[in-house]
Amino acid sequence: MNQKCDLLIAGGAFGGALTALIARRLGLTVVIAERGEHPRFAIGESSTPLANLILEQLATRYELNALLPLTKWGPWQAKYPEVGAGLKRGFTFYHHHWDHPFRSSREHDGELLVAASPSDYVADTHWFRPDFDQFLMQQAVAAGAQYLDRFEITHVSVDGDSPSVSGTRDGKPVQVEGRFLIDATGPHGLLHRMLKLEGRSFPGFPETHALFSHFRGVRRWEDLHPVLGRPPYRPDDAAVHHLFPGGWMWVLRFNNGITSAGVSVSSEIAREIGLLESMKGRQPAQGTDPSRTSAAWQCLLKRLPSVGELFENASTIREFVHLPGMSFRTAQSTGNNWAMLPSAAAFVDPLLSTGFALTLLGIERLASILEKGRMPCREELVQYSDETDRDAAAAAFLIQTLYDRFDRPDEFKNLLMLYFAAVSYSETARRLGRNDLDRGFLLSGRTDFWAGLKSILETHRSGRGGGDDLQRSIQNLIRNFNVGGWLECPDKRWLPVDLRCLLASAGLFGISTHEMEAMMVRTGLRLREYSTAAGHSRGHSSPRSLRTAP
Repeated sequence: MNQKCDLLIAGGAFGGALTALIARRLGLTVVIAERGEHPRFAIGESSTPLANLILEQLATRYELNALLPLTKWGPWQAKYPEVGAGLKRGFTFYHHHWDHPFRSSREHDGELLVAASPSDYVADTHWFRPDFDQFLMQQAVAAGAQYLDRFEITHVSVDGDSPSVSGTRDGKPVQVEGRFLIDATGPHGLLHRMLKLEGRSFPGFPETHALFSHFRGVRRWEDLHPVLGRPPYRPDDAAVHHLFPGGWMWVLRFNNGITSAGVSVSSEIAREIGLLESMKGRQPAQGTDPSRTSAAWQCLLKRLPSVGELFENASTIREFVHLPGMSFRTAQSTGNNWAMLPSAAAFVDPLLSTGFALTLLGIERLASILEKGRMPCREELVQYSDETDRDAAAAAFLIQTLYDRFDRPDEFKNLLMLYFAAVSYSETARRLGRNDLDRGFLLSGRTDFWAGLKSILETHRSGRGGGDDLQRSIQNLIRNFNVGGWLECPDKRWLPVDLRCLLASAGLFGISTHEMEAMMVRTGLRLREYSTAAGHSRGHSSPRSLRTAP
């Protein structure tokens, strides 16, 4: 088989499939080369408001109407209930101490709930990747992309003007040549390996190990630890983060009875729980020893008794996956006729679910180049590479500092406000059509924000800034980016969505409150009269919030 196309995409997960869909809308011929086949397990499962907004804007811009329901929980459930998903109302954090059970209190010590949406209908989602990735690939094929799965690529050529890949498919030789090649195969992916590219580190970022699987029978946290008060959302209907010194665990629930759970831990903790033993005496191609990874998981649960209760009657539906040395950064993400998606160029950590937003930003940038009716030129690729690396470095810089504060809830929360201030400002700027104000992930292209954020993080790491000084520095920085009321919550542990703060931030964008309200109505945030109910479908409520309607 000998194929030629305009755009050759290596990797058939959501990033590759979405890029193919857009390319087909632009009239390009597309071949997708995938080593595996759908449906298949994939990690990286939790979306965010920014990720969903970029997906929505891509779907609107390129008339991918079938994807629009996937950007909100309510429309997704109404249109595609068969595609697995999970309800994500926000970010839930619990701080744990080794060998001690978690104790709830009326002051909510050791916990933090940050709402990302004011109702279930417009909420974010967890993507059950076997279903989600397969759905997107089906859409790409229906749009005219050629999909070659079970394609084992053994050679890549990027010499000359036409990149090509060759290998075997079902035992038969295959070669595909394109005018441009996009690598969507993930960290340590195709081009990094085949071109023998150098790796780089994120300065100061600790070596971390991930261990994860899918489970059935995981209990809900709120059933074991009844909520004292009226939270802005049910704590389990979120990306749940269990934090402990040296690492953290995620728990994500899907509507098909499956729960994704895993940990990201430092090498020290990995050694303590026996995780490093899972590779002992085995070659990389052999993977890890299942009995040892399972034993490491159980050891961790014993050290975190309240988390362990969640998994007392749970069972895995697949073997554990151990990813050693999880963070990754390639030294080169573009070439004369190729580019990596951000997911192939770098990976930091699952904390804060940054991966989807970074990948979608990369797809958006590449799509805007392809819109011009030609393949990317050198100057465009250099800019794309710089922006991709800058975004990943920004995420790593913040996440590294947060890692150091897992055992200090107040400082962790204050630092976390930098993330929420930046992304909520970006979302609002985009909804207002002011993409010129949204420059890079965490506003990394805005010197008026990023220089201040970098100074705060560097000062904090050196031990020279903490407590009230840290809080004041953060409040001063986010004052001009405060669309979510982050300045008004220094002592609160439950943070609902308060649309009055969004309305009051109109001046930050040089518009009137009437113009801001018009945007809110247009995007589904319809203000009703002030109410003490949070308007979410589970019956919980929270003071100082506004109702919304779908």
